[in-house]
Amino acid sequence: MYHKILVAVDKSEMTQYVFEQGVFLAKAADAEMMLLHILSPLEDPYLSPIFTQPDTIYPSVQTTAMDSYIREWEEVKKQRLDWLRSLSDTAISAGVKTGFTQNLGDAGRIICEVARNWPADLIIVGRRGRTGISEFLLGSVSNYVLHHAPCSSFIVQGHIPTATEIPPTV
Repeated sequence: MYHKILVAVDKSEMTQYVFEQGVFLAKAADAEMMLLHILSPLEDPYLSPIFTQPDTIYPSVQTTAMDSYIREWEEVKKQRLDWLRSLSDTAISAGVKTGFTQNLGDAGRIICEVARNWPADLIIVGRRGRTGISEFLLGSVSNYVLHHAPCSSFIVQGHIPTATEIPPTV
């Protein structure tokens, strides 16, 4: 059975379900759980326009924008740690030994590295159901984890819109 379960969480709408699956499995297996959140300054909502703009003629404007971005970035990191702490407290209240960590980098690679180093018996990660061009352009964390994980993976499927839910393209 599983002894160490790594649960990758983000701020998507399906995170609560992924988290609940992790708590359920950890409790059923009497396993320890680690919550993992990955920050990436190159992905939404963290991307700053100052990284997509060429240097301006007025360096003080660029410096001011950078200082503002750094303050915002530190606030996002703090908010996410508080959120992880809250999830951890919820799992502990449910009787599951739980820790948490927040890392910086490429989500798929970081999930696999943490699973290898911790070492996890199972990784639980959500799948948003992107297909086609959006999956090609945005990548698929769950697909990366499925193919590179050092242990078993449990992919929690998000909502996939039906043909009637997809707005027609013009």
